[in-house]
Formats: sequence, structure tokens, C-alpha cells
Amino acid sequence: MSFQIKTLRTVLFALLVSTPVPAQWFNQPDPRIPLTKDGKPDLTAKAPRAPDGHPDLSGVWIRREGESTPPRYNDKGLAFTLSWFMPKNAEIPLRPAAAAIFKEREARDGGGRPPERCLPYGVPSAMLPPDPFKIVQTPGLTLILYEEMVDFRQIFTDGRKHPKSPNPAWYGYSVGKWVGETFEVETVGFNDQAWLDGLGLPHSEELRLTERFQRPTTGHLQMEATIDDPKMYTKPWTFKIDFNVIPDADLIENVCENEKDAIHQVAK
Repeated sequence: MSFQIKTLRTVLFALLVSTPVPAQWFNQPDPRIPLTKDGKPDLTAKAPRAPDGHPDLSGVWIRREGESTPPRYNDKGLAFTLSWFMPKNAEIPLRPAAAAIFKEREARDGGGRPPERCLPYGVPSAMLPPDPFKIVQTPGLTLILYEEMVDFRQIFTDGRKHPKSPNPAWYGYSVGKWVGETFEVETVGFNDQAWLDGLGLPHSEELRLTERFQRPTTGHLQMEATIDDPKMYTKPWTFKIDFNVIPDADLIENVCENEKDAIHQVAK
């Protein structure tokens, strides 16, 4: 293979792994987003409010990237490692058996992840790739729709409790409530098939995930989450992720077809 061909393939690969997959259907104004005097979305304005007075988390979101936040991909094309979002010098408190599972997966640079077989990411892994997701906040129910894999989560806010014996699921069973300006979500009832991140942090069916969402401005969403899984970790541990709203856009179907659609993808 000539040097030129090798170089071209390297460049194309770099473009594919560094170019985000944004939401489609642009130019769809969201009436909830305030505008500046020149008619552009005012992303620094106060967060919109739902009819019940709580912050309205509805919108299309994508993980924030910038000088003070992790890149969307590492040097091997895989991002999605939760260690990036933990406090400085904090360590993930893996139990020995969990550490062995993670070491084997990490050695493959995350190869063999469930999405490679068209299986769900699970959470929080689904919120780490550079793929948009949509929050739909309604009375009694908040939905999170993931463009990748066309997956969804239901977060019940109608006062119900977790079922005593939930069917183990990729995204678990979520119940939410408002605590002041924070939307707090407790999720249980997971299966043990999903990964917590793209490098392979494991979890068991005992996982309890607590997420705390805040929308300080129209354009900014914050999530602080705690992993509590006594079978895999010696103690609960916490991380924080920031997201940017994608104004005037909406999701488009992105179905896993075992790479059948790869030939139609063009790097721009």
C-alpha cells in the first residue's frame, strides 16, 4: 500500500471519528427558547419554566466539549470513559472481580461493546458519545429519547414507587421527583449486560443510579450522577457531565443495521 493511500485512509478515519453526529431536521424553532434582539437563540437566558413552575428540561442536548471539558474522542476513536468526569485525583473504587473485567475490556480499547452488536448502550453510557438526545418533560412522565439506536427511557413522576421485582432491563426502571431546582432520578432494575462507559466499566443487577439534573441557563444542562453497586464497587462514586442545547433542531432516526449503512456515510 502506498504512503499516499495510507495517509488518505488515516485522514478519512480521523474525520469520521472527530466529526460529531449532530441532530438533524435543523431550522425547527423551539418556541420555549428565548431570542435575542437579532432573533437568535439566547442561550444565556434563564432556563424556561414548565407550567408547574419547575425548570423545563425539554430540548435536544449533546455532551459539552471545550477547553475545560473532555474531548468527544480519545486518540483511538473511543471516548465515553467516566473517569474523565470525576473529581481530580479521584479513583473508581472497583472490587477485584470488577477490576479484572474492566482490565480485559480496556485492553481491547472497549472493543466488544454491546452497541457493536446493535444492543443498547444503557446508562449512563448512552449520554457519553457525541450523539444528541432529547428530553421531553410532561406532567407525570419525562422521556429521554436517544438518537443513537433509537432508544428511550421513561422517568415516571406521577408519585409511583419502584416495583418490588422489576424485570431486569438495559435502562432500568426510573422514578423522578423535583427537589427545589433539581430533577432527581433514581433508577434500579438493571440487567448486567450494559457497560457504564465505552471502555467497559461493569455493573451488576444491584446497580442503583441516582441522577440530578439542573438547567442553570437555556443553553446549559448539568447532570451529577452517583453509581451505587456494592457487588462491583467498594463504595458509591460520583461524576458530573455538562451538556449544550442544540437549538432549532430535532432528532432523526439512526437505526443500527450492522454497518449496512456505512457505505452511505460521507465525511465532511
